[in-house]
Amino acid sequence: MSIMTSAFADAAELMALVQGVPDHRFAVIEHPIASADTGGLRERAEVAAAVFAEVVLVG
Repeated sequence: MSIMTSAFADAAELMALVQGVPDHRFAVIEHPIASADTGGLRERAEVAAAVFAEVVLVG
């Protein structure tokens, strides 16, 4: 599983397809992260953690 911001999600999906792993899972978080404050980063981390838990626990 990977974490990708929304601005790069399409490119990441294409790279996964080209590299032979079209079902690679991504947690897509809000872009950008560089200018996000602590609360914004926490929200993005919670989104990523929820997707990770789904991938690990559900499959």
